Amino acid sequence: MNHFIQDTQLREKTDLYTSKWKWVIVSLFIFILAGILYLRYTDAEYRITATLRFQEDSKSNQLPELAQLQNSGLFSQGLNKVEDEIKILTSKTIIEQVITDLKLHTKYYTLGKIKAIEKFNEKPLQITFFESDSILKHKNGSLIINVLSTDTFELTESKSNNHVVDNTIADGKTYKFGEKLNTFLGDVIITPNLNSKDLKIGATLIIEQNSIEKLVDYYLKKIKVESTVTSSVINITLDDHIKERAVLVVDKLIEKYNNDVVNDKENVIKVTSDFINNRLNIVTNELQAVDLTAENLKRDNRLSDLASQSSIFLQNEKENEARYIATSNQIQLVDYMNDYMGDDTRDSDLLPANIGINDNGIQQLTKSYNELVLQRDRILRNSSDKNPTVINLNNQINALKENLNQSLNNLKSSAEITLNSINKESSRIKSQIYSAPKKERQFRDITRQQSIKESLYLYLLQKREETAIMLGMSTANAKIIDTAYSSKQPVNPKPVVIFIAALVLGFLIPILVIYLSDLLNTKIHSRLDLKLVENIPFIGDIPKSSNKKHKRLVTQIDYSPKAEAFRMLRTNIEFLLKGADKKQAKTIFITSTKAQEGKSHTSINLASSISFSEKKVLLIETDIRVPKINDYLSLNAKVGLTDYINDSDLSISDVTIKAEGNPNLEVIPSGTIPPNPSELLMNPRVAELFKAVNTKYDYIIVDTAAVGLVTDTLLISDHADLFIYVVSAYNLDKRELHVAKTMFDEQRLPNMSILLNGTKKRSGYGYGYGYGSEKKSKKWFKKA
Repeated sequence: MNHFIQDTQLREKTDLYTSKWKWVIVSLFIFILAGILYLRYTDAEYRITATLRFQEDSKSNQLPELAQLQNSGLFSQGLNKVEDEIKILTSKTIIEQVITDLKLHTKYYTLGKIKAIEKFNEKPLQITFFESDSILKHKNGSLIINVLSTDTFELTESKSNNHVVDNTIADGKTYKFGEKLNTFLGDVIITPNLNSKDLKIGATLIIEQNSIEKLVDYYLKKIKVESTVTSSVINITLDDHIKERAVLVVDKLIEKYNNDVVNDKENVIKVTSDFINNRLNIVTNELQAVDLTAENLKRDNRLSDLASQSSIFLQNEKENEARYIATSNQIQLVDYMNDYMGDDTRDSDLLPANIGINDNGIQQLTKSYNELVLQRDRILRNSSDKNPTVINLNNQINALKENLNQSLNNLKSSAEITLNSINKESSRIKSQIYSAPKKERQFRDITRQQSIKESLYLYLLQKREETAIMLGMSTANAKIIDTAYSSKQPVNPKPVVIFIAALVLGFLIPILVIYLSDLLNTKIHSRLDLKLVENIPFIGDIPKSSNKKHKRLVTQIDYSPKAEAFRMLRTNIEFLLKGADKKQAKTIFITSTKAQEGKSHTSINLASSISFSEKKVLLIETDIRVPKINDYLSLNAKVGLTDYINDSDLSISDVTIKAEGNPNLEVIPSGTIPPNPSELLMNPRVAELFKAVNTKYDYIIVDTAAVGLVTDTLLISDHADLFIYVVSAYNLDKRELHVAKTMFDEQRLPNMSILLNGTKKRSGYGYGYGYGSEKKSKKWFKKA
């Protein structure tokens, strides 16, 4: 039995969806049509791709000192720096430069029947602005031009960019091409492109001005840069419906990035060059002063043959002198570096790299310091000095500067100690050369100073030449592997995806609607929904009746599904009451949970169906609150049950009416509606009525009040041989079945059975097999 119920439920659920197949077809048609229209009027987007590789600068052909200046720091921390360069590549500053150079903020459209079509290559018009770019970059709006002739046009201004004439700030006025116009964008001149096919009389053309900020945000979302952890190769992609423009954007983006990197490198070189030139001027002046002193000393002391006197110096003194020169040189360079770092008037925080100080720690600190300064300056272009990254970098820069100062001071102290030691050694040697004249010693001191200055002068000249050479050797970090190229087929929209989505949505949405409506519908639809009262005998079901009054009642010659259903109900009643006393009438009460469930309809049609089988039937209407039998049978009864109960002078025959056209059916209508229905039904004359008619009729059908609303039916329930509890399909909530269950479990309604009324069953199935029934065509949407 459980398997049968499960199979029936499955079949019913399947029928629920298959019966709505036409709605699924309509939904599929709508979504496929929407997909076709979307593909027809959506601009196809092509994917533009370029491939780059971030590379280190080649140092194989450079001097060791130049190699350190040539590196911008990209690979100083490994491949993770690629992510930093990607951020710079897609920064707002770079993209804004691209938009400005390509003039992407000004667009041209031709207005078609459905939408506006953008023109990029063959612009029908050309506009010249008199306002500065700094003002135009913040403005949005459109100039809508209706071409009147080859010389004139009608201009409408709009502050919106939706390609329709709304939000206008001026009515259309007529102008001539080439005439200076005053618009909300400032003074402009519009000139026609006579070779354009779109420039024709009656055409509507649009010049759209977009703010730079708006376009920057647009391209930030559209430009995608992909990289891998193990490679320095990146792919730049941009989807756009105009391939030529997208190719220009990607190529220009790479160009602007490379220019930015080269500029950073050249800034370091220029700072170093300025430092060297400044020190070279100082050393030149010092060298000239020492040369002049030596000249004066020779002239005053008549020292001409110095070579013959140099033999008095020992080889140790020469070596000592060389050390003295080198150490003094280092001290001088440290002083120069300290002076430069203490100069607050410098234009840049960058420090000169590798100026000749022979200390690897100081060289590494200088290199790290410059890299942090460059990194901070790059971030400051798109941010403020309150950025946490900038603050962190400033702290690192200050710490490195302090370390560099300390290292320079330590180096100078060490060199001074060495110099003192050299001086002591020199004094010891000089004391041995006691025969050398004092004036010769003075000249040698001057010569030593002259050697130091000359050595430093030559070194600075060499560094200046190297820096000048390097200034023209700066290269970009990004090597272009593949320039921007476009895909042959559009990437968006994809017809296959659109049609698959249309099919899926067109199928699923109606199914989902049907499912949700069925899920949220708590009404009773069929016998399978009577699970709560499945222990109550089920006596049958009645199909839904027509709303037309003349079709509500069954006739004697009637083969409709409803008539067959009442014949089946009549047979089931005879089966249930086959053990009853044949000398007495079989009394059948009809009730329900609430009003409008078809009690009166069931009572009248059941009584009629039984009477058609040559049985004498009495129909009593005890639902004296809302009587309906008079309306159903078109009776004009003046008195009825309530009048009989209240007036002892009235007999049963006085309130009994024979049904028109049916000699076997008699009716006792409800009568006058009383103010106290319950108390009236407790009157002893009710029992007298049932006792009196019990032997005159074969069947007594009693139309009672709803037991879920009033107690009228329970007051007279002991007169019933059988209770038919009518449940209205598509009307009664499943949660209200507890009333019927309570009545049955507590045996308050004798011999109770369930009748399902108003079911939806097709003609020719379930009742009468369609014999003699008329099959009327229905519209497809009503069938569904």
